Amino acid sequence: MLPAEYIDRAVQDRLEAAGVPGLALALVADGQVVFARAYGWRDVDNELPLRTDTVMYGASLTKAAFGYMVAQLADEGLVDLDASIADILPRPLPDYERYGDLEGDERWRLLTPRILLSHTSGLPNWRWFLDDQRLRFFFEPGERYVYSGEGLQILQLALEEGLGLDIGQEMQTRVFERFAMTRTSMTWRDDFAGNLAHGYDRDGQYVEHRQRSRAVVAGSMDTTLDDYAAFLAGLIRREGLSEAAFTELTSPHIAIISRRQFPSHLPEDTDENAEIALSYGLGWGIYETPYGRAIFKEGNDDGTNNYALCLIEAARCLLILSNSARGDSTFLHLADALLGETGLPWRWKGYVPYDHPDW
Repeated sequence: MLPAEYIDRAVQDRLEAAGVPGLALALVADGQVVFARAYGWRDVDNELPLRTDTVMYGASLTKAAFGYMVAQLADEGLVDLDASIADILPRPLPDYERYGDLEGDERWRLLTPRILLSHTSGLPNWRWFLDDQRLRFFFEPGERYVYSGEGLQILQLALEEGLGLDIGQEMQTRVFERFAMTRTSMTWRDDFAGNLAHGYDRDGQYVEHRQRSRAVVAGSMDTTLDDYAAFLAGLIRREGLSEAAFTELTSPHIAIISRRQFPSHLPEDTDENAEIALSYGLGWGIYETPYGRAIFKEGNDDGTNNYALCLIEAARCLLILSNSARGDSTFLHLADALLGETGLPWRWKGYVPYDHPDW
């Protein structure tokens, strides 16, 4: 365990240099949270300090927790990861109004839970990023990694419509209650308001926290440092999963050959990440480090930058939650300082260090 004074200095120096108003950081070792501390402000104007139990927007960290839940369902035989969603849904996907754009394109029948969780659906991240805002396939399902929130939403629809699951409740019982995540929810709770982090954009301007009323597996989760660190610790312990299910969750399902993660539907190919075997599993990114296999998940939005990184064989994790769009400029330095130089694919992620904007 690194000395607390060393960790504090590593974080505080970088927050000040990067202009980040607030950041919470936790370390996991051998399946236990061994360090959790918050730095800076949850509300700059009123000088309210960020705390480890402050509610923060989880953004796409939601997807990783959802991946864990689906691995449980597969473990119990409730979900076949390789079944076509045509066999899960009670009616064809294009018959649902939201997916009418896919009418006449039978490739939707190739979609499976594994393909959707590993971001190989061939669909864009979100249709509203497209000029015409119409959903369509850019690649054959299963062909290549293309990050897609749309794909995760299709899987949610299949589980809800085909299996009759209440996703919000399943996440609550299978994930949040299992790990005593008492201040985590897929939808807004009024009791969050008294200790809530404000978001800040790259110019330091306030970004209002959205009070989400519907569970969305692609990113509706509110959480805290304490809570999500408890989830990571439980994941490393394999709690709630068989060894086979944990292996499914954290093993490569597709090699990543894109130069950058975004824009996801317009990739430029490269082999520069082949050395670290950059790939994707079930809701988690994967790469090889000098310490063995790593899994990672980010969560980004206006006024939010989060990062979770776990070294599987070493049983160590780093969790960073930031209420600033500048937070990701500290991630490479903090990961190297606190986990060792893992070879984090920061260029692919777009995590340009604050002290090297020219990179």
